Amino acid sequence: MKLTTKILIGLGLGALTGIILNVFSPELFPVLDKFLFTPLGKIFINLITMLVIPIVLFSIILGTAGLGDPKKLGRIGFKTISYFLATTAIALVIGILLAFLIKPGLMGQFDTSGAEFEAEEAPPISETFLNLIPVNPFEALTTGNMLQIIVFALFIGIALSSLGDKTKGILSLVEQGNEVMMYLVGIVMKFAPYGTFGLIATAIGSQGISAIKAMGVYMFVVVLALIIHAVITYGSAVYFLGRKNPFWFFKGISPAMGVAFGTSSSNATLPVSMESAQKNLRVPESVSSFVQPLGATINMDGTAIMQGVATIFIAQVYGADLTLGELTTVVITAVLASIGTAGVPGVGLIMLAMVLQSVNLPVEGIGLILGIDRLLDMARTAVNITGDAAGAVIIAESEKKHLEKKAVRSPKRLANERSIEYSE
Repeated sequence: MKLTTKILIGLGLGALTGIILNVFSPELFPVLDKFLFTPLGKIFINLITMLVIPIVLFSIILGTAGLGDPKKLGRIGFKTISYFLATTAIALVIGILLAFLIKPGLMGQFDTSGAEFEAEEAPPISETFLNLIPVNPFEALTTGNMLQIIVFALFIGIALSSLGDKTKGILSLVEQGNEVMMYLVGIVMKFAPYGTFGLIATAIGSQGISAIKAMGVYMFVVVLALIIHAVITYGSAVYFLGRKNPFWFFKGISPAMGVAFGTSSSNATLPVSMESAQKNLRVPESVSSFVQPLGATINMDGTAIMQGVATIFIAQVYGADLTLGELTTVVITAVLASIGTAGVPGVGLIMLAMVLQSVNLPVEGIGLILGIDRLLDMARTAVNITGDAAGAVIIAESEKKHLEKKAVRSPKRLANERSIEYSE
């Protein structure tokens, strides 16, 4: 049985158990919640939280080091990274605005007494930017200051890339550490069905039908944001920057979107996505082979939308009014986190825990959206790979003149190349 099926079964059983206890046996619910439901949910949340810092550190170091020497990234690298970061920021804004407009967290009444949460006054925006650079990186790691950890990891990645063979041992160690973390993510996600059962049973058992309504509205907001971002943001980018018909684009990338929806993994979909871009969208292989693998690593617009909507949803549930500074922190953290979000199922939840911690919201709030996150994960993965393909189309169009110049070589250069070939 696939993990998705198990999580859905856990979701259904948890919801059914919660409803039955809430309606027919409310006196039995506190006992079962204390000794069964809450422990299951708490163990899963703790497992997720345990992996946050090492995953962020290792994956962002590797993602940055994989870009190569910043001085040698060149024209394509700069345009590609700028496009990905810009669309991720737009995705976050769309998700946050829709969450504020529809207010899914206010659609139901939730019992939040079980989670310890005390809102703290957010620092000014200027202080937020000044505090990006850690004075003591080890203190940032031990205290879980995610923005400082991300910045520190970026510096380490740049250094490893610049030093090359001198630090290949350290780079290999980081790669192995990342592999260990990904392995642990797989183990943790195997516990997800049981954690889902406990968290959903607690949520619905304590709040009843209103919780189902609120989570349904949350799901609607995320899906609506994904559709708006895919159609308007990507469609407009392909039309105005890529000079292509958006309908032609979506038709060409549709096979990859189907695979992404089924696998919930950008990495697993990458071969199909590149084939669709090269054959159906006529993206040159040199551009596709650079832009799309890079996008599978740092372009996670669908995940960013989920993080933005989920953060506002959880803040509304807990009655926390996020300030402009805190919203800015959410955007910065989520955009930077997209660089290190691995293209495998389940990591988005770990990154969400990081975003919640950055604005002092309780990680336990993930339990409210965990049950339906697997379904949303499928949709946002499809959006992620669509954004990668849109970026490839746009970069290919912007590089058309350079590619044509490269293809049309002078007779003298051609003769020199032939003489070298013959001598070899």
